[in-house]
Amino acid sequence: MGNRTEEEVSIIKVSSLTCIDLDNSDLHQSAVLLKQACLDSGFFYVINHGISEELKDEAFEQSKKFFALPLEEKMKVLRNEKYRGYAPFHDSLLDPKNQVRGDYKEGFTIGFEGGKDGPHGDKPFHSPNIWPNSDVLPGWRETMEKYYQEALRVCKSIARIMALALDLDVDYFNTPEMLGNPIADMVLFHYEGKSDPSKGIYACGAHSDFGMMSLLATDGVMGLQICKNKDVKPQKWEYIPSIKGAYIVNLGDLLERWSNGYFKSTLHRVLGNGQDRYSIPFFLKPSHDCIIECLPTCQSENNLPKYPAIKCSTYISQRYKAAHAHLKQT
Repeated sequence: MGNRTEEEVSIIKVSSLTCIDLDNSDLHQSAVLLKQACLDSGFFYVINHGISEELKDEAFEQSKKFFALPLEEKMKVLRNEKYRGYAPFHDSLLDPKNQVRGDYKEGFTIGFEGGKDGPHGDKPFHSPNIWPNSDVLPGWRETMEKYYQEALRVCKSIARIMALALDLDVDYFNTPEMLGNPIADMVLFHYEGKSDPSKGIYACGAHSDFGMMSLLATDGVMGLQICKNKDVKPQKWEYIPSIKGAYIVNLGDLLERWSNGYFKSTLHRVLGNGQDRYSIPFFLKPSHDCIIECLPTCQSENNLPKYPAIKCSTYISQRYKAAHAHLKQT
């Protein structure tokens, strides 16, 4: 241990997270647990979510098949201006202060379907998805669409408990202007290589998620770390283990704004250990035109709103552009 740097010593810990049972009929009991988890780390597990292990395994298997394709085949579905499709290695740079180049990961984004002629067809984050050739990957689209709908269902179930944890009505977020037509993205990730923080090399740089919440499935390969208090120096990083049958959930920046900073979105990153690593996060954000402003239960005369109101799509656009700004520079 004598030769380890302070950074290396600080990341050996494995974090212990609260587990929320989504099959618990006592939603108020679950809300108490969730509130404590949000105040403690902003990360928690959910179990009894209703997503079968078979479907999850099939989604990971199909994901691996896509990333195993030759690069020229993957480039045929290169992401468009609405951030759908394939993103090559180093496409995003989430921690420019500490990273020497973009993340050592490649991804594929699937979003909420909205036809060009539909009511949301002109929105910046609603458009038809891009799909790999079905002759090359038979059954791929069907698996991903099914998994997407299941992940969206689980997130909406968590949002009900989240509402109670914020002293709101259980269906507060279940409205057309909030989660009725969400900006909801499912991203397949493949990480490669060995990270070296001392050299600015990360599988995924330190960041907080942009939206309301994220539902994460991993393949069991360790790599995800969280920093519960980003303001403490040196930062203390803890590994989040994968638990079979459970999903990892974390809060995003929009929920921090909504809750007036009461619930915080937590800094996290991924370190590669030389093994291939796969994950499927599902990022839930409210509808495009939803105005994110301080919730009524999170303000008072002595606790005024800390953040200005902002339209959801405006905020998300700003964050996406910042994460990809390095591409224009190169």
